[in-house]
Amino acid sequence: FRHNGYVPHTSCFNQTYSLFIPVPIRHLSTQTNQCTLTQTVSFSAGAQSSRVRFIPHAVETEEKPASDPNAESSRRVYIGNIPRTVDNEQLSKLVEEHGAAENVQVMYDKYSGRSRRFGFATMKSVEDANAVIDKLNGTTIEGREVKVNITEKPIASSSSPDLSLLQSEDSAFVDSPYKVYVGNLAKTVTKQMLENLFSEKGKVVSAKVSRVPGTSKSSGFGFVTFSTQEDVEAAILALNNSLLEGQKIRVNKA
Repeated sequence: FRHNGYVPHTSCFNQTYSLFIPVPIRHLSTQTNQCTLTQTVSFSAGAQSSRVRFIPHAVETEEKPASDPNAESSRRVYIGNIPRTVDNEQLSKLVEEHGAAENVQVMYDKYSGRSRRFGFATMKSVEDANAVIDKLNGTTIEGREVKVNITEKPIASSSSPDLSLLQSEDSAFVDSPYKVYVGNLAKTVTKQMLENLFSEKGKVVSAKVSRVPGTSKSSGFGFVTFSTQEDVEAAILALNNSLLEGQKIRVNKA
């Protein structure tokens, strides 16, 4: 028994094989959980037991980088239910009263050019983002109560998602025969975003984003209920294939 071209990198253990059956030259590949041997060998009838050396198989494991609590998603604040008169400059001034901002943007309808009554602010730190939420959420601008929250819960604030708020949102959802399905939602879309978007086309009764059971992860779709069939039809006509958070949404009757 002879094995050619075998260069051991380091030894693992010795194991003895007894071979008595004549076989032709072939390629032998032997693999264990820890060791791998691949070589061309020649067997002959009546071969005596041969000793084969195995080499350890080093397995590289890729370590995932630790989640960064200061990642952009943890510093990005949603600001909803703002008046249509508020532009980027005004929203920037409002936000920067409470923290340093990297970017502030009001979202506009690409067809009409009108404000969609919400925007986003990327703050320089999680602390700045939390300060904006604390100071602005629930305040009134031109008679409208502003809704402010983080687009993604900061990882540093909790090791596991707090589901109580999401569960209360689900239980508060008001069903209605005048309901639309909203599909292909980005993971950052919230209940408030749906309400703000669809309220431009009719009187919204309720809205919700469906979640994977037992988690805070979006299922990628949601529902919005209206008070009349006319509002349903107007919403489908105006918002199907429109963009929300960078993704083209699907809207149809539920």
